[in-house]
Amino acid sequence: MSGLSDVLVVGGGIAGAAAGYFLGRSGGRVTLLEAERAPGTHATGRSAALFSEYYGTTVVRELTVASRAFYERPPAGFSPVTALLRPRGVLALGTPDTGREFDAAKASGATAPRPVVELDRDQALALCPALRPGAFDRALYKPGARDIDTDAVLQGFLRGLKAAGGTVVTGARVHGLTFRRGRWHAATAAGEFSAPVVVDAAGAWADQVAMSAGVAVQGLVSYRRTAALASLPEDRASAHRASAYRAPADRSGRELGRGHPGPPHPRRPGAEGPPGGTAAGVAGWPMIADVADTFYARPESGGLLISPADATPVPPGDVRPDDHDVALALERFRAVVALPVRHVRRAWAGLRTSTPDDTPVIGPDPDAPGFCWLAGLGGYGIQTAPAAGALLAALIAGHEPPPGLTTAVAGVTPARTGRS
Repeated sequence: MSGLSDVLVVGGGIAGAAAGYFLGRSGGRVTLLEAERAPGTHATGRSAALFSEYYGTTVVRELTVASRAFYERPPAGFSPVTALLRPRGVLALGTPDTGREFDAAKASGATAPRPVVELDRDQALALCPALRPGAFDRALYKPGARDIDTDAVLQGFLRGLKAAGGTVVTGARVHGLTFRRGRWHAATAAGEFSAPVVVDAAGAWADQVAMSAGVAVQGLVSYRRTAALASLPEDRASAHRASAYRAPADRSGRELGRGHPGPPHPRRPGAEGPPGGTAAGVAGWPMIADVADTFYARPESGGLLISPADATPVPPGDVRPDDHDVALALERFRAVVALPVRHVRRAWAGLRTSTPDDTPVIGPDPDAPGFCWLAGLGGYGIQTAPAAGALLAALIAGHEPPPGLTTAVAGVTPARTGRS
């Protein structure tokens, strides 16, 4: 297979899919080249699936805030899933040894659209009764964090790309890129493709793609992130205790989270009763984490997704979980939560690829005509994808940045990094 297009997008993860979607909506004929048999194999399909405006650098948070409206009110036909975002919240715990991290998280979270709230011990236990009271001395609640349907988002972007006349080619690993007569030519396992513009959205392989084109690299590093899905007990006595539980009241006698007029509002709207220790009760928990980023756990598929929040540098490839990291995740979780985790159903690992300043690189390369970047999204790719894709399309077309992203342009330019 081979063909001519207006834009070639290299990479079919969330970055490439978003790039293709917004470039297609701008009128360009897009061909997306994915090396694997299915898009989203190495990072997108293995993410923690959390949308958080409290997470990342200042530029990352700007991109995330600008993406929320798209996810809350997606364009008609984007996805058959009616709610791409669902309430979750994050409960971040602190200890006397992590006071500096706690204060930093509280200060940065105060500027979020839904600011963070510091909770007392009773309020934290109302959110998660299984917390070990001696395992933390401070608690921070992030009420705006949401679960996000990553597969629906990825498929929505790919569906929109195709609806705009674009093409997705799988099994098309790029072996070389050359610029001849005003067009980039990509040699792939599926044939040769060409276009005047190429977008490098190849995730962990983005610097390799750049090198094949003779373009200076961005110094990207890929990291392994491990996760495990743990089963939970189905205990009728625990379920009965959970159903009889009443959340603590404030000084006026109002039960926190039931009609409370404002912060601290520790109970998620829509959660029926407090979280118990069974699979059904745990489904109502927020994500549990610590401010030092040594672990996180959140309800998933009738169990708990638990991660040691590891970031082990690895070469690009199909990463596998390390048994030690899985055991470490369980150990850290059990130190904080008194819950009998039955067994690990499965474990996996994914890639997170970052620039040296942990901020995405987006836009045309200053030294290579027609070569553009959408890479280094780190662990923020899904939550920033709508804004990142729209910004890329605007920069390629020479248009003004989308609303809310004017200050982000300097922070994501490919010219900012140390290039070699």
